[in-house]
Amino acid sequence: MSIEVDSVVKQYGAQKALNAVSFQISTGEIVGFLGPNGAGKSTMMKIITTYIEPNKGSVMVNGFSIEDQSLEVKKSVGYLPEHNPLYLDFYVKEYLKFHADIHGIGIERIQEVIEQVGLIDIKGKKIGQLSKGYRQRVGLAAALLHDPEVLILDEPTTGLDPNQLRDIRDLIKEIGKSKTILLSTHIMQEVEAMCDRVIIINKGNIVADEKLDNLLIGKSQTIKVEFDKKVEEEKIRNLPYLKESLNPEGNIWNLSFETEEDMRAKVFDFAVENKLKALELNQQLTSLESLFQNLTS
Repeated sequence: MSIEVDSVVKQYGAQKALNAVSFQISTGEIVGFLGPNGAGKSTMMKIITTYIEPNKGSVMVNGFSIEDQSLEVKKSVGYLPEHNPLYLDFYVKEYLKFHADIHGIGIERIQEVIEQVGLIDIKGKKIGQLSKGYRQRVGLAAALLHDPEVLILDEPTTGLDPNQLRDIRDLIKEIGKSKTILLSTHIMQEVEAMCDRVIIINKGNIVADEKLDNLLIGKSQTIKVEFDKKVEEEKIRNLPYLKESLNPEGNIWNLSFETEEDMRAKVFDFAVENKLKALELNQQLTSLESLFQNLTS
């Protein structure tokens, strides 16, 4: 396992930011770490990167303990915090050389990272002259310089325009082929586009931890069906696994089911058995956004 978090508790006075949080992340996963503001995401990330210590529990990164082997953890982790700390008067290449010198890294590696994150055309510019998208690239380059096994990215796409979002998303996906990435964001579309798995935290507690595909398919589905004529609700209630039936207008029904089985065939068979025609039949799976709202509201 690249990251092992076991029963971590963090308190700020009377406020408990993390309440016995546990999860594991394997090598090569891109994991979305989601939660509303104040849920404990940034606190957990700062603990993993050894910036702060937990009150209880343990964290291992690449087999190293954050408590007893914090220097080895730092060597294993690349961290891009939410507020990307950059020296705006530095030139891009100068800034990366500054970081490389701290790690004892040669000039060849700087050039590799510049090419990897797409900074070739602006490496001679001052950071203060760059757009938000390019500043994020510089921060990501600094996090990658020492070739860490794990990347911790806290809101890496905040404030980017659609083109910048696409570029950073594609870059993170490419890097994720060889790194383990824990990624915090509020943009659900980015999670769906980049992540293999989702961990959702709310009020310091893990409320979901699942592969993204499984989380979205789940056991809930809504089928919108329009029949050619009126049907009694009593008959509708005979459908198996039916959780809720709504008739918003005319002969249209929104039927919610609790099952992993695709219920479109059952609804079609129901129409045939009751001498009805299904003029429209659409399955609506749970979106990540609606799931997030249900778990954190």
